[in-house]
Amino acid sequence: MKGRTILLDHINGREAAALMVDGQLHDFLIASDAPVPGTIYRAVADRPVKGQGGMFLKTTDGSAFLRQVKGIAPGDLMTVQVTGYAEPGKAIPVTQKILFKSRYAIVTPGAPGLNISRSIKDEEERDRLLEIAHEEMDGSEFGLILRSACKAADAEDIAADVAEMRSFAEHVLADEGRDAETLSDGDGPHVHAWREWSEPADVAREPGCFEAGGVLDALEEAQAMHQPLPGGGFLFVEPTRALIAVDVNTGADSSLAAGLKANLACAKALPRLLRIRGLSGQITLDLAPMPKKERRGFETALRAAFRQDTEDTVLAGWTPLGHFELQRKHGRFPIRQVLS
Repeated sequence: MKGRTILLDHINGREAAALMVDGQLHDFLIASDAPVPGTIYRAVADRPVKGQGGMFLKTTDGSAFLRQVKGIAPGDLMTVQVTGYAEPGKAIPVTQKILFKSRYAIVTPGAPGLNISRSIKDEEERDRLLEIAHEEMDGSEFGLILRSACKAADAEDIAADVAEMRSFAEHVLADEGRDAETLSDGDGPHVHAWREWSEPADVAREPGCFEAGGVLDALEEAQAMHQPLPGGGFLFVEPTRALIAVDVNTGADSSLAAGLKANLACAKALPRLLRIRGLSGQITLDLAPMPKKERRGFETALRAAFRQDTEDTVLAGWTPLGHFELQRKHGRFPIRQVLS
């Protein structure tokens, strides 16, 4: 099955969305019981954390943690936004840098200025989008970023999206309550899919489309610990409490370049597997044996693969034992905790 297909359905009563590309599961989202990134709270400052420059906050969903706090005393009210999912037993990560994100527009209250996505290179297109931005944000102190989805999009659709996000931001930030409150919920899987999977695609919404479209089978395969790689190699992806361990093997290939080939295949496959399974945090790669002179080529391939990924991932580098380490943002909830 060629092309892109977005499927919107439910699993065990939970809203879910899947993106299939050429018959392969490319991305997957499912609702959890945890606060969703993008949720906005009016929070109450609770207690500072000495030595870390942070503070615990009280929210309607429990304790949150705000880094780099200055001039805030216990009892103060502030508006914060969830940046990712909390690790088990830890506070919800939040920031004071609020963003109101939609398909075409990101309204930035704390960062004035009108900006166009760098991926849009054509000067005429950039001028067209700037004209829309100036018209819709006239008189506002908020900033605006027009996203890559705006390229060649209908001007009326873009303008309506910008106007809606501006109005919503003004409404949320004008709230003057005096207690902890949820001011806005983050987007569920179906809205998130509409917002982020903006490239042309067929869309299936009918109940049961996951089974008919092969999503359930693909999801089961992606969750397996053993993952085959092109060329006969394979890898194991094993989540532990401390980190995600990835073990790369050459399989039956005994050629001199077997290790490099397996490692390059791992670099290409890994972002998709982590994304679908919602795995994040510290990730350690136990790679197949390869000469040290090939490390630079592997790093280049790994960096290129994660550059196309939706979650921020830092390539930390090599350990003395020859492992490669990554640090990945907790932007997804582990699906094994939802579907188990």
